[in-house]
Amino acid sequence: MGHLPLFSILSRALRRPSPLTAILPRLLVLVLALACSGGARAQTPESERASLRLRYGLSSRQGEQVDVGPGLTYSGLTPNDVALTLMGWAGTYLGGQVELQREAFELRDASSRVTGGSLVRGSLGPRGRLFLGPVRLELGAGYGFAQLPLFGGFTYAPVLQRGVRHAALVSARVLVALPAKLQLEARGEVPLTLSAHAADGLKASSSGYVVGAALLYPVVSRDGWTGRLLLDVQQAHDTMELEDSGLRSEQRMRRIGLGFEVALGPAPRVIEDRVRGIIPIQVVDADTGAPLAGARVRVPSLMKPGTTEELVTDAQGKVRAFLPPGEQSAEVILEGYDSVTARTSVPVMEIAPLEVRLHKPAPTTGSLKVKVVQGKNSAPVPDVQVASGTAQLRTDKAGEVLLEGLAPGPVAVAMSAPGFRATEEAAVVVAGQTSELVVVLAQERKGELATLVGQVRSARSGKALVATVSIPQAKVRTRTDKSGAFTARVRGGTYRITLSAAGHRTQTKTVTVREGEQAILNVDLFPRGR
Repeated sequence: MGHLPLFSILSRALRRPSPLTAILPRLLVLVLALACSGGARAQTPESERASLRLRYGLSSRQGEQVDVGPGLTYSGLTPNDVALTLMGWAGTYLGGQVELQREAFELRDASSRVTGGSLVRGSLGPRGRLFLGPVRLELGAGYGFAQLPLFGGFTYAPVLQRGVRHAALVSARVLVALPAKLQLEARGEVPLTLSAHAADGLKASSSGYVVGAALLYPVVSRDGWTGRLLLDVQQAHDTMELEDSGLRSEQRMRRIGLGFEVALGPAPRVIEDRVRGIIPIQVVDADTGAPLAGARVRVPSLMKPGTTEELVTDAQGKVRAFLPPGEQSAEVILEGYDSVTARTSVPVMEIAPLEVRLHKPAPTTGSLKVKVVQGKNSAPVPDVQVASGTAQLRTDKAGEVLLEGLAPGPVAVAMSAPGFRATEEAAVVVAGQTSELVVVLAQERKGELATLVGQVRSARSGKALVATVSIPQAKVRTRTDKSGAFTARVRGGTYRITLSAAGHRTQTKTVTVREGEQAILNVDLFPRGR
């Protein structure tokens, strides 16, 4: 940033009275007068899904820049002030906004242009909104970017430079319904500076605010969208001070313009009368009669026909609804209960209480209590592994275990424990009930030989083979019969079994058997390649 002395000629040329400066206060007074005269027939601001606003107008600037020299003051009226705002809503209360604003900037000395250019502002972030009768309140927070004017160069040729401010923005907007379909908008935002610097990267500090108002009038209204003309005014105040040089720039800018906005959503409707009925709704548990707090009650909207509004029951399970007269319905929703739609006849200007009884949903699963005992004396067997589907539990000291969350119908239950023969039983599960199953385990017979049976076939033809079956660990060697079947008796354990047949490849299998049990081993041998 170069040192900038006094621009005496520039100051005299640009400090002429601006007609916009005188118009703005009167315009704001007129807007406030219209707001205060709102009648009972004013419509509620509609809850549109999205809106796109384009504004074009003029801006009037007053500012000064102070450094170690005499400094600079400036003022002027500039056309080609443009702004674009896009807003979208994901439901009734939450949404987001993106805004981009181009600010033309020209300084003139008589008929000569001294310097000029354009500055840019932008913001984006989430927003929330709340409806309070004919008033809609919006609050937003997000990121804001702004270019602010700084001047460099020489006395006879000042140059507009652009300082930059990055900030967290806190903003608010109020939309008020007026008579004759008019709507009044008031808004403001305050930047909380995150970082700021001059055009050459020098660090700076910055502060400011923006306030504005608009008067909107719908000129096109169709099913699903509305077009509005708007008269918009705005005032911005910004300061920037370089940390090293002490140069300080301050500007006040007022702008006025015309715009057009397209809003997607239901067309606004004017409530022509306020005839209604009062329905106190009580929500209770159908089994115990206890009041249910926090239940959501959806009823037809009195303010916006064709839509619904949602109410929430208090600690006594009560809520009061104002409904249009005639046959109406109320949908009641509460977690842990089945939803209910209750219908009632709403009398005109009378109170008609309505009680809604909610039932808990029928259970979709059941449970199974398994008791495991010994075969001889029916003594309970603890620490038995009980498996059903993906559930695997062990019995307690009483030989019992409870399997929960089972689908209704027949289920298979497998039991196994050291010293007992593994077994599998079937049981039937009933939804919402606990079924019982008693299983008797038989002890393993120690010393009793295990039986190994099987069949050998050709993998190519599927025909039975006469093969040799060898179990070296058990000193067993036998041959299959004409059907390819074989039988061998061994003690419990793990064995490597070799099977061979003429013209086929030899295979070795590993088998584990328990004493007194039978294991089946079927093998297909592959022919030798030629």
